[in-house]
Amino acid sequence: MYKAVRARMRALVCRARASRRDVGMVTSEYAMGIVAAVAFAVVLYKVVSSGEVSAELQGIVKRALNAQV
Repeated sequence: MYKAVRARMRALVCRARASRRDVGMVTSEYAMGIVAAVAFAVVLYKVVSSGEVSAELQGIVKRALNAQV
């Protein structure tokens, strides 16, 4: 019985240690996700604010506002 309890306690301690090691990985994954999202937003802003795309978007909005139902 003592050996079974000792083995069970060792398994629980190992599992607790393993879960503590992964805590930092979660934070770094969030950081990488935020960096990727910001980079994508910057690229999207550059594309949308370029002259040709901006003019095309304004044309689409004007056509939509002038459309008669």
